[in-house]
Amino acid sequence: MAIRGDSDEEGLTKALIEALSKQTSRISVRVPPFWREKPALWFTQLEARFTLANITTDRTTFYKVTENLKPHIVEHVVDVIQNPPSSEKYEKLEAELIKRLSVLEAKKVRALLSHEQLGDRKPSVFLRHLKDLAGPDVPNEFIRNMWTSSLPTNIQPLVISQTSMNLDNLNDCLIGAVVVTLPVVLGS
Repeated sequence: MAIRGDSDEEGLTKALIEALSKQTSRISVRVPPFWREKPALWFTQLEARFTLANITTDRTTFYKVTENLKPHIVEHVVDVIQNPPSSEKYEKLEAELIKRLSVLEAKKVRALLSHEQLGDRKPSVFLRHLKDLAGPDVPNEFIRNMWTSSLPTNIQPLVISQTSMNLDNLNDCLIGAVVVTLPVVLGS
């Protein structure tokens, strides 16, 4: 009988240690600084930390995120934080934060790109310049529209008519078309 009691006591001790271990890991998870430029990547990193710390409840993940956001980030999702849904709080906060910050970032990039002009650059050089400024998160369609509107008016219809061609192929095609359409100057 004493052996059985020891076994029950061991089981209780193991369960208590496991529960305390989970509680300790919940408290000790370190949240990385929020990455405003790449919120989706930040959430991916955070979820990895939650997994390693065995944090799985919606409520815990939601409040862990909210306690670690700086005020200038909180202001973008204050409605979600103050009135969270009854379930999937974390998922809602994640989705809204990514969506709202991505829209702001896209507006900044569009404002930056809207001031760019072809100038004396070749269209291919200007296209590379726009792509470099825009970065990987700006849709090609937006870059295409910016680039097309900067081209000489006699070339724009050619570019606009090629809706199915990707931007790089269109640029190559345009280089050939410009060479063909250059006026021939006769010698005297």
